[in-house]
Amino acid sequence: MLFGGHVGGGIKAAPERAEAIGADALQLFVQSPRAWRFPNHDPEVLASFPERAKAAGMQATLVHAIYLINLASPDDELYEKSVSTLRSTVDAACAIEADGVVFHVGSHLGSGFETGLERAAPAIEQVLERCSDTTWLLIENSAGTGGTIGRSLEEIAQLVDRLGAHPRLGVCLDSCHLWASGVDVTDAAAFDALLDEF
Repeated sequence: MLFGGHVGGGIKAAPERAEAIGADALQLFVQSPRAWRFPNHDPEVLASFPERAKAAGMQATLVHAIYLINLASPDDELYEKSVSTLRSTVDAACAIEADGVVFHVGSHLGSGFETGLERAAPAIEQVLERCSDTTWLLIENSAGTGGTIGRSLEEIAQLVDRLGAHPRLGVCLDSCHLWASGVDVTDAAAFDALLDEF
């Protein structure tokens, strides 16, 4: 089992900050989580990241996409910004040889689950084409508020099926979000049974 954390400092400082807290793995943002503008990363900083992460003892690196992304939005401007930002995030993740990009699908904003799914699936399909065999896209479950997609394993399974169980698509389960959605993650047997169904 690896122990890690989401650390600050971005591409320039994340490995060293993760090492400072005794982590074996790290998660980072590759842009400000509060802004759409994607930075022009220094190619040398990108290229040096894998070696710096290895030197810091990291055995896994994940990038988390910004929370502003909404791939299920019925609003075309927000949808296009979301797809573009996730593409850029995957490009940066591939450049630093991260294991994956964790992202939330977003909310259908009242247009309905099926309509949101119809928006999200082709967006994710586009981004999957930019992934590598070693840098995947990982759908993270949501806490289940509003019209979010991915609030249950069943919803995530529907999306995975819609995408043909793409070989570079995975799932990241957030136990806090599962708990908020009504899953008793403290009951090991029930949790294992839930995962078996998935």
